[in-house]
Amino acid sequence: MAYTRLTTPLVRDGGELRPASWDEALDRAAEGIAETVRERGADAFGMFSCARSTNEMNYVAQKFARAVIGTNNVDSCNRTCHAPSVAGLAQVFGSGGGTSSYQEIEDADLIVLWGSNAREAHPIFFHHVLKAVRRGARLFVVDPRRTSTAQWADRWLQLDVGTDIALAHAVARQIIASGLVNRTFIDRATEGFDDYAADVAKWTPEVAALETGVPAELIEELAHAYANADRAQLCWTLGITEHHNGTDNVLALINLALLTGHVGRYGSGLNPLRGQNNVQGGGDMGAIPNRLPGFQDILLPEVREKFDRSWGSAIPPRYGWHLTQMFEAMDRGELTAVYAIGENPVQSEADSGRTRKRMENLRHLVVQDIFLTKTAELAHVVLPATAAWCESEGTFTNSERRVQRVRKALDAPEGARDDIDILCELARRLGHDWHYDRAEAVWDEMRALSPMHAGMTYQRLADLGGIQWPCPTEDGLEPSYLHSRLWADDPAERGDPAPFVVVEHRRPVDELTAEFPLRLTTGRRLDSYNTGVQSGGFSSPLRRGETLDLNPADAEALGLVAGERARITSRRGSIVAPVRLDPGLRPGLAFMTFHFPDEVDVNSITIEATDPVAGTAEYKASAIRVDRIGDAEPAA
Repeated sequence: MAYTRLTTPLVRDGGELRPASWDEALDRAAEGIAETVRERGADAFGMFSCARSTNEMNYVAQKFARAVIGTNNVDSCNRTCHAPSVAGLAQVFGSGGGTSSYQEIEDADLIVLWGSNAREAHPIFFHHVLKAVRRGARLFVVDPRRTSTAQWADRWLQLDVGTDIALAHAVARQIIASGLVNRTFIDRATEGFDDYAADVAKWTPEVAALETGVPAELIEELAHAYANADRAQLCWTLGITEHHNGTDNVLALINLALLTGHVGRYGSGLNPLRGQNNVQGGGDMGAIPNRLPGFQDILLPEVREKFDRSWGSAIPPRYGWHLTQMFEAMDRGELTAVYAIGENPVQSEADSGRTRKRMENLRHLVVQDIFLTKTAELAHVVLPATAAWCESEGTFTNSERRVQRVRKALDAPEGARDDIDILCELARRLGHDWHYDRAEAVWDEMRALSPMHAGMTYQRLADLGGIQWPCPTEDGLEPSYLHSRLWADDPAERGDPAPFVVVEHRRPVDELTAEFPLRLTTGRRLDSYNTGVQSGGFSSPLRRGETLDLNPADAEALGLVAGERARITSRRGSIVAPVRLDPGLRPGLAFMTFHFPDEVDVNSITIEATDPVAGTAEYKASAIRVDRIGDAEPAA
């Protein structure tokens, strides 16, 4: 489906969206928000910010929620993908960013890609991996599928979906049993090792092989390779995080780095790979419910006071609801108004049918976007924005924490307005006289409040081609890697030790049964992007549309052939898609994407079970059955 660019505001009258002037649309949006706050309180409002928009836009969006509305209910698609990474890294190290630079990936001796099809989902990052491989680095890939990334690996560990903790524990147990731990680093920089070692002791390679499906000898080989490498990078993506225990999965990987000292020094690190261009930056800017810009904790009085003085506001001294909690609050009738910028939750959230009903029941929904998405179709007010990257001035922050300038290359279509200008217009209608004459003014306000960005002037960003945070001063640069303090000789310089965290292996929530005997996992493909809004509507030899990928043995047992359409059913509903045979899938495992929801709404059958810490849904492990479509049964 091809989406047409929005150029005219829309408002809902009589159940239908109609064109409106900008003044009418902004007045309607502001009136609905003001009525919600007046009648139900500030926490009846929620802000969905955009991980594809600039840092500056995300800063102004979270400021709007906090300073104008008076709520910390602000979040973004970070919740859908890497909130467990942020939670795990922050719990152990105090900050939620990847620890290394891309150059360090190239200089590594060993790279482990765990739950990451980086060649298709993160092709720019994978370019750096290939440079390392061609230089002689070894590549281990841990993935249930033999992806195009796994095809480049020295070793591919094909584990069963949802058994990552069991595998990580077995690798740790083998490192400990073989005497390969970095005892100096453990004694100097960590705590909790003895309890952790006792907990993983039962996970011998043989026991783990039975649980994970990975041969014992490959578990042993990964353990020895990782422990013996001088420079080792452990990287992961949604195969680790999109589980009901995603944060525990991340902590299990962090434990491996603590065992071996592969963190806090050049060439060794822990790196969650971000999928959208500014997922890292959105969180950095405070578009999350528990942190202000620069990951400063809202609960600290001195932090709130600093922002209150700057903004002339009173930030609530409590955490807001994250995205998942906002949906739960909609169920209870406690959250009734949403302002969504560049987000399409009606198609991107797990159990999307349930999400749609929630959004339909909102008393006031404002959507600011460049296309009329399925979410925008439900809105009471639609505001056409210039969120396209080539139409914006500002900065983005990538997976290596590098802040880079982006410059306007094209004019937006006539009728669309700049995202920040729209937010300022709404703020003025709600009693706050905001004026930002350029993106740099927003950036300078933010970096005056965020110590880790303080030294990043636009001029320095341009001169240096980008700067990794932290950068606290304008006359120097920090190392490219984080947490070097852990290696300091002086205990005072080392600060708090990094804790080993004991986590328990737990199988997926959606159980396999005789009725639902197959495991469905979801992911991305190189040729498409997210819910297809931006990548739909064009033809390419690469694009094949949505398919149900099955192991040939499973297809044969079901009486299915390649290209035949089949019905896929979960406990939440059913969809229809053509079958594609993939010998890289182990028997019992199926794969689909979420790129074509207008034709095949895969997320209508995924499970909404969420991680209790991060709120991320278990997209990677739904139980399904697959049936042939009989001649008498309609195909859709």
